[in-house]
Parts: sequence; structure tokens; C-alpha cells
Amino acid sequence: MRLILPALIGGIALSISGAGQAQQGDGTRVAIATAIVKPDKVAATPERIAALKAPPGFAVSAFATGLKNIRIIAVAPDGTIYVSRRDQGDVLMLRDVDGDGRADGPPVTVASRAGAHGLAIRDGKLYLATVKEVFVADILKDGRLSPLKLIIGDLPDAGQHPNRTLAFGPDGMLYISAGSTCNDCNESNPENATLLRASPDGKQRGIFATGLRNTIGFDWQPRTGELWGMDHGIDFLGDDEQQEELNKLELGKMYGWPHVYGNGTIYPQSTPVGDITKTEWRERSEPMKLGYTAHAAPMQLLFYRGGSFPAEFQGDAFVTMRGSWNRSTPSGYEIVRVRFDGGQAKSMEPFVTGFLTDGGKTHIARPVGLAVNKDGSLLMADDANGVLYRVAYTGATGTASALVAPPAGPMQQQAAKGSNVPLALARPESSGGARLAVQSAGFGNGAVMAAKYSEYADGVSPPLSWAAVPGAKSYAILMEDPDAPQKPFVHWLAWNVPASVTGLPEGLQEQPRLTEPEGVLQGRNTRGSVGYYGPRPPVGDPAHHYHFQVYALDAVLALPFGSDRDQLLKAVQGHVLAKGEVVGRYAQSQQPQK
Repeated sequence: MRLILPALIGGIALSISGAGQAQQGDGTRVAIATAIVKPDKVAATPERIAALKAPPGFAVSAFATGLKNIRIIAVAPDGTIYVSRRDQGDVLMLRDVDGDGRADGPPVTVASRAGAHGLAIRDGKLYLATVKEVFVADILKDGRLSPLKLIIGDLPDAGQHPNRTLAFGPDGMLYISAGSTCNDCNESNPENATLLRASPDGKQRGIFATGLRNTIGFDWQPRTGELWGMDHGIDFLGDDEQQEELNKLELGKMYGWPHVYGNGTIYPQSTPVGDITKTEWRERSEPMKLGYTAHAAPMQLLFYRGGSFPAEFQGDAFVTMRGSWNRSTPSGYEIVRVRFDGGQAKSMEPFVTGFLTDGGKTHIARPVGLAVNKDGSLLMADDANGVLYRVAYTGATGTASALVAPPAGPMQQQAAKGSNVPLALARPESSGGARLAVQSAGFGNGAVMAAKYSEYADGVSPPLSWAAVPGAKSYAILMEDPDAPQKPFVHWLAWNVPASVTGLPEGLQEQPRLTEPEGVLQGRNTRGSVGYYGPRPPVGDPAHHYHFQVYALDAVLALPFGSDRDQLLKAVQGHVLAKGEVVGRYAQSQQPQK
């Protein structure tokens, strides 16, 4: 199917500058020729499969056929293969006991859940993600599963990108991709367009990285332990924009979407909230490490750690490109190799091609899932014709031993930052200053806070007030919980409260910059979002203590939005005129309904 749509976007600013000013719409007109081209699906016949192209020494074959909408693959240590089917809402089990490179028989359905997609295996358990849930089950001796147990039931709504994926990091934590709800928008739920990090039991969860439109594929470089992911570019920007992005993902960093992409290109249509300029947004965003052909639609990313490919492939990654619909000449429909050198990405190139047929008019597969089989071959799931492909090395070049698990150090070090330290009031960076009287109309000092201030209920910030301090140029606020497992848990960071303001009302906006009071900036809490994040102690815990600390400063801080507690404390050092706190308590006795 081929439909070309010329589009003209009028009155859109290509670039925006000027701190603290919106400056949206300078009359620039951007003409974009966009296309919708969807190659027709044709049967994956033996002849067409035989025509697939791979590097010398590699052979591509069908491991299993007729599987319909297979998406994600997980391989157990004993070689049992599990594939999810989103449209059918189930998980299939396949085996190759005789080692002939083909499934021994028809698949066995081992789980059924609407929207089944992400899969991960760890410690004899299989984890399954749907749009809003994560389940876990024991893998039994025959490969079947025990009854599924719900461990997470409140992932964010999906919208345009419902395909949640799962992977366990070398730190033992469960990472969950939560794509954006749209092509380009300011998300109302801070967990959308992110990569999440959760405990294996699902009881603790935080936002690892933000500004990711749809990073379905992510994995850890086996030699460095660093996390890499492929993000989907924005649609309707023409044939060659936006490139698909390869990013190195780090805790607390943002990756541009929806206002900036690539190596710092400003997206012309969107508008950041809070009068933040796109130049400021760009300064806070990480540029991509590598780009690939626009609209190719990256799906699974997998570092090769098997033992049957030539040594030169060890430490490189593979990415499935499901294929474009928004480009006049189709892109994707292939497996791509990402070459790494010294643990860093150097280049991207096609690895297996030929799924796009008849000069781009038709296709026999839309590549999605990737996994390394027990024999070291590469498995690829096609969600169009339902073929599970096997890419095996049959050449004469010597192969290397399988790599061990990636080192846990980098992920553990990122997670440990800011843990097991004193409350901010007791830190040397905030030393000095007179005593500041702080109070809240919502609760007395040391008293129980109303449920509406917690994340179990409304999650609104409480009112705060304090005495005016002569000579103060601004005020800063820091809320911490020293009773949380991660001590202390930072719930709120705000600074550059105007000197004329001696109180904040209930229910402030949870966004990087406030326009009332004007110019207040907010930072990244331990959850990973920006703005107030209310008490959410584990159910049954004794009441946690929440320290609302206010600092009167002799300066307006030159600190960008989204900064963390350590960055804020470094900025206030030497500027504290007075400081004080009011402490509230909160406990949750009943498990909330999911």
C-alpha cells in the first residue's frame, strides 16, 4: 500500500531561546513531505526464506512456523524457548531436544493473559508483562508454568506504545520499558516515555531514565556492564527524520523526547510546560550515540554472549528492525549489527536482510524478538507470518567461548548514589545559618499527615509556610524520609522560590518549572520524577517521618531544572542564611486496591 501525503506545518518555531521565556511561534513555516507506505505481506515460503541474506558463514532457517503474532523470546537455561503472542494473549513453549535446529513438535500454551508481551527469566521463574501488569510464575520440570502471580498491576496506560518489555539487569533488578502514549506530547504520567527499575517482587519501583519515546530494546554490554537501548524516532518528519536512536542509558538522565532529538535537533511543534525553553531542554538532554535509518522501527536489542559465532561478534549487539510505514522508501525489515569497540558503540550495519521483498513492495516478516539459543544460534520472532527464525554460524572461522554475565558494578554504583547519607539539614553543605521557623497548615510538627498528601490517595503537596528572613534572595525546599529502605528517600526538591514568597499552597504542579510562584524550579526525587512525590511507605510499616526542610539563601541558584539532591546541596553551600523544618508522619495499614 502506497500513499504519499505532503504536509505543511505553518507558524512553527524551529528553534527557541531565552531563559525563562516561552517564545513559542515566531512565524517560521516548515514544509514536510511525509509518506505512508506499507508493503504488502506475502507468505514466507521455503523459497523466500532461502533467499534471505546473511554474512558469509551464516545460515538462516525456520525453527518453527505457523506461530501467528509471536513477539518476544526468552530462553531458559535448559534450552526451553518461550515466545509471547500479543494478539492471541498467551505464551508458547517450544523445545529442540534432538538439536536439529527445529522445534520438536507443535508449541504448548503455558500462560494466557490479554496483551501478553514482555518476557524475562531469572532464578527458575518466568516474568510476563502485559500493558499494565507484570506477572511471575515458577518454571516447572516439564517447562510448564505454575499459576501466574500478579506482582505489579499499575503500570502507566499505554496509548500509542503498549508493548512493555522486561529484562533483569546485572544488579538483579527488573527493568521495564514504558513507551510514550503519543507521537509527541507532554506526558501527564511521569512513568510514560521512560525505562523503569523495579525490585523482583514488584514492591519497589522507580524511574531509571526519561525522555525515551519507545525504547523496547535494551541490554547490558557484557564487558562494561553499561546499559544501552534503541529508541523509536518521532513520526511525520519526512523520510530521513527522525533517525532511530542508540543511547547509553544512565540513572537520572533524560534523552530529549518530545522536544529534542538526535544530537540536539529541536522538534518544532511541541512546547515544554512551565515556560521552559527548548534550548534549556536541550541542555538537560543526552545526545544519541549512534543513529540509524529513520522509521526502521527498532524492537529488541541484544548483546551477543553465546559461544558459536566468530570471536569478532562477542560484545557486539543485534537489533531487530520491524520496518517502516512512514517512509516513501521502506526501511528496516532486517536484523542490524551494532559494532562495539572498548565497550562503546562504533557503527551499525545490516546483518540479516531479505525480509523486504519484490523491491520493497512486499515483506515476508516483521522482525521483533531476539534471543540467543542454548546452542549459540540467534533466534528471531516474526510477528507477521509467525515464523521463528534461527540464524546459525556454519562457517570455518573459529568461534569464541560464551561471555560471562555483565559486571554489576556500574548499575549498583548508579543506584547507590545518595544512599545511606544524613538528612540534608545535617550535611556539611547546608551548615551555618540561623534557625528558621517552618510550619504547615495541613499537619502539626510531628503529627500524622492526612492521606491526601500520600501517593496512596491524592498525592498532593501540603501547604508550607515560614518566617521571612532579612537579606534572603531565594528559598529552597527539600523533603526526605530517613525511614525508607533507601535512606533517605528524597520526595521533593524545589529552589529559587522568590524572596517575596514565604509560603506555598497545597497541590503544586509536578513539573520542572512553576509559573506560580513564578520561576520556581523542581528537581528529581528518588522515585525518578520531577516535583512532589508523596509518602508511600510499605504497607504495615510503622509510621515514616517526612522532613520538610526550608533553606533561606543569599542567592538565586544557577541550577537547572531536574537536578538531584546532591547537586542542590552543592549549589546551596555557603549561601545558607537560615534553615528549619516541619516533620510529618505517615503509615499505610491497608493494601490499596489495584
